[in-house]
Amino acid sequence: MTSPHFLKLPFLAILSLIFLNSCVSGKKITYFQNMEQLEQLAEASKTGLSIKPNDLITISVSAYNMEAAMPFNLLVTGRSAGGGDAGLSAGGTQQLQPFLVDSDGNIEFPQLGTMKVAGMNRQELSGKLKTLISQYVKEPIVNVRIVNFQVSVLGEVNFPGTFSVPDEYLSLPKALGLAGDMSIYGQRENVLVVREENGQKSYAYLDLTDANVMNSSYYYLKQNDMVYVEPNKSQKQRSGINPNTGIYFSIASVLISLAILITR
Repeated sequence: MTSPHFLKLPFLAILSLIFLNSCVSGKKITYFQNMEQLEQLAEASKTGLSIKPNDLITISVSAYNMEAAMPFNLLVTGRSAGGGDAGLSAGGTQQLQPFLVDSDGNIEFPQLGTMKVAGMNRQELSGKLKTLISQYVKEPIVNVRIVNFQVSVLGEVNFPGTFSVPDEYLSLPKALGLAGDMSIYGQRENVLVVREENGQKSYAYLDLTDANVMNSSYYYLKQNDMVYVEPNKSQKQRSGINPNTGIYFSIASVLISLAILITR
């Protein structure tokens, strides 16, 4: 007769394998380790976004004499479907129409004509416009916004998708936060960021478990960047396992338990 202790061995072996596969090192899921060794933040974080062809930007010009500043604002005109003024917001204020940066990096600005804006950040364009408009308006205030800042976050995150961002400073962790953070199966040491600038694609793999990732020029995202979180080794292995494997293990454990009871 087979010894009950012998029959227990396969069952214990199965439990041991399941336990070992379920263990995840804390170092594999902890962000920004070795923070004390971080020397300095990347310079890219200080410059902000650069305006690119096909961007949509809004430019508002105001001054103490608003009547003098109004000709330099591109306002929405026309009538809405309900018969109201399409250029008025719900609060009754005039809405700005965004400028589309053409393929040559130019916009047509009211009163000033064709203007090259590609390659400049918001502060640079605002300063340039302020200088030009000052010839016509006393002490103008110029505000520039990029309104089509979007990033896509895909892979092993809880809510993958494309996200519109109102702020010009979007770090990689903040983008992952918009997507509900990585799942436990996301590979934190090898997050891919794909970028397209001037018609050329570039990419970088970032290790979010290392605080030095903050020094990467890819740590702060740009318009239309794509972030992909690769599944870790455990998840890749699981994808190749028959989905009924868990059921088979359950049946096997029940049969082993019955065999142990019968042979007592």
